[in-house]
Amino acid sequence: MQFFSDNAAPVHPQVMQAIIDADQIDAPYDGDAWSQKLDAAFSQVFETEVTAIWVATGTAANSLALAALCPPHKGIICHRLAHIEQDECGAPGFYTHGAKLMLVDGEGAKVAPDAVTNTLAAIRDDVHQVQAAALSVTNASEYGLTYSPEEMAALGAVCKERGLGFHLDGARFANAVASTGASPADLTWRAGVDALSFGCVKNGAMNAEALILFDRDLAKDTRYRLKRAGHLMSKGRYVAAQLLAMLEGDLWLSNARAANAGATLIAEAAGDRLLYPVQTNEVFLKLGPGEADALRAKGFDFYDWGVVMPEAGGEARFVTSWNQDAEAVRPLADAIAAL
Repeated sequence: MQFFSDNAAPVHPQVMQAIIDADQIDAPYDGDAWSQKLDAAFSQVFETEVTAIWVATGTAANSLALAALCPPHKGIICHRLAHIEQDECGAPGFYTHGAKLMLVDGEGAKVAPDAVTNTLAAIRDDVHQVQAAALSVTNASEYGLTYSPEEMAALGAVCKERGLGFHLDGARFANAVASTGASPADLTWRAGVDALSFGCVKNGAMNAEALILFDRDLAKDTRYRLKRAGHLMSKGRYVAAQLLAMLEGDLWLSNARAANAGATLIAEAAGDRLLYPVQTNEVFLKLGPGEADALRAKGFDFYDWGVVMPEAGGEARFVTSWNQDAEAVRPLADAIAAL
């Protein structure tokens, strides 16, 4: 019973059918009929004109966005637990040709405006120190916590005042929208976001993510970077078809709601074991001695988090997916409640 990652979930049937339907002769690269529909489809979701570029991975989406916002000699402010710092093998530095990640702290892996301004205040305005060019935050955060529209707007105001580009890592953006009930527009461009990595792979797609550029002037150079990075796939219609299928009928939101509901069920069973409030589809728990082994002995797969010592217990992360309904999650919830 898989709760290790939502990356382990299967492809949604509607997405798989879209791939099959795209299996016909059409223009190569991004000249096909499916790719040509992306700008309009995502513009409708975000209530403004956007440029939508397909890529195969979230790492590429994040890194291409940051390369568009930050030159090699400058820096990107982010949380020290951000995916771009912890889990992308230096890809942002590779794609930006050397830009520095400037790390800040914040409860629940969230960045507050004060953390940004304090970081900026400590940088001398001379050639001996790296100057910040951009801010990157993750919604939902690496601990599954959401930013409200007001929180995003406060960060956007700092970026505007200080001349920073604003990037949003939205690997689980769908889960954040489903949880907060806020409009995609209020969580992004209305709050000042310039570029969004719109995650789909964790939410039912096979190998399709969208780089959404609200600042459309960034698009031309980004397309060159896409090619140079080896991400301009010759049969892009198969990727574009997945994205369109995710948007059709708001499948991206219904999948996220289902995953969030599964996590809520686990949270209700966990009680005071919870390390953080459960707002999306990630659950972080404290486990006592031998309890992780006991859960795994019953067939549950999950991620050890933080420092784990068999004699003292530790922490664990459980992630629910779009395909795990209450019946699929209930055995885990019951097993945690019985510990």
